[in-house]
Amino acid sequence: MGAVLSNRMAARLSDVEPVHWATPFVLALVVFIIYTVDRLLDVRKYSVDAAMQPLTARHHFHLAHAPLLWRVVIGAAVVAFFLTFFLPGSVVKFGIVLGGICAAYVGSVFRLPARHPALLLKEPLVAMLYAAGIWGSVWVQRPSVSYVEIAEGLMFMGIAFQNLLLFAVMEQLETPGQALFSLATAWGLESCDLVLRWLTFVIVITGFALCFITTDRFAQRSALMLSLMSLTLYGIQRYPAYFLKNERYRWLGDGVFWMPMLVL
Repeated sequence: MGAVLSNRMAARLSDVEPVHWATPFVLALVVFIIYTVDRLLDVRKYSVDAAMQPLTARHHFHLAHAPLLWRVVIGAAVVAFFLTFFLPGSVVKFGIVLGGICAAYVGSVFRLPARHPALLLKEPLVAMLYAAGIWGSVWVQRPSVSYVEIAEGLMFMGIAFQNLLLFAVMEQLETPGQALFSLATAWGLESCDLVLRWLTFVIVITGFALCFITTDRFAQRSALMLSLMSLTLYGIQRYPAYFLKNERYRWLGDGVFWMPMLVL
């Protein structure tokens, strides 16, 4: 739902012509498939690699329900495949390229050793792929893309990276005695805190600057909403003790991608 709502905001921002009705449905299915397959491969890898870090609650869920989830993934893939016949050719070509990159990424992660240095690219790479799917599927249906759209697309990518890096930091704080492997452990909590603060600052300043640069009312509202999304993530970072309880940071941290609904 977060991906679909964000995609609808991107579509309204450049409303030259309607985005095809099948786009959000295929996007939702593909995001679900990639996320679920990534988790299922993680737990499959865990069963043969004792060096992997301990399973999280969501990984335990995927391990316990793996046979059912594989069937659901196959069903979702079949539905998505048939829906692609309704999509414009530009979206299909874009999806093939992006889908190939995503498949290569998931396959590579599955084959790499548990603590391979290349796994540290997960947060920035996933942020780029996620933002590309949401904004790129709109842009390829447009005759042109404005600088405002590009700026807000980059803001969104920054928020996706902020979300992922914040989660890595919170996981490290949640289980300080476990040998986790992520950017949070590679950079250190202090450096991650500094990166997240600067990222919030850049995103918020960009959002306010766009309000003065563009006269489009929806562009202004969406820029402010992206700024609020980043500030919400900063709030989690600012009060980690509160948001670590019952994994509140996950609910609110992923919930920020529902916030575009407020401007639609």
